[in-house]
Amino acid sequence: MTYSTKTFNLPALTGLSEKQIKVHLALYEGYVKNVNLILETLKGYAAYGDKATEGDKLAIAELRRRFGFEFDGMRMHEYYFEQFQQGLTLLNPERALANAVAEKYGEKGLEVHIREVAGTRGIGWVVVYKDTVANTIHTTFVGDHEVGQLAGLPILLALDMWEHAFMVDYVPAEKKNYIDAFFANLNWSVVEKRFDATI
Repeated sequence: MTYSTKTFNLPALTGLSEKQIKVHLALYEGYVKNVNLILETLKGYAAYGDKATEGDKLAIAELRRRFGFEFDGMRMHEYYFEQFQQGLTLLNPERALANAVAEKYGEKGLEVHIREVAGTRGIGWVVVYKDTVANTIHTTFVGDHEVGQLAGLPILLALDMWEHAFMVDYVPAEKKNYIDAFFANLNWSVVEKRFDATI
């Protein structure tokens, strides 16, 4: 199994420069490369079978631990960049997601809540999930993409709050401007389709 770097059809983005997106996509490509490298290396170790040394076993264990970091980094960035394809689209009040948002967040709405969560000090991700068991949505701050995800819940929206997502265009004190840019480009129809896929 080899993972391929996805190509995203991104328009010119408001508030996010071409250079910023290029730097961020290069980081994503690094995750894909390292996922494949770990899988290939583990495959090589598997050939050792019973002849694996204690050192080999330690290396294998560390690669397995590292795999979650690289894989989740790859996948979270795919969620992130997919949300910008085809440009800004507003949340459709007629779609099922709008009903779930109204039930959970009322008049305040999901965007306001996401902005509040995004204001959390530190680096990480704001992630909106659908809990299909409780039939609700949750918005959380995930510090490290391989730690703290809500187990088994489909991801509806991913907002990268690591500095690499905005440092070309904004300094850390201007994080709010980056969040504004995220929403100025968000294609809510992508999020709506993710939600519909859980129904």
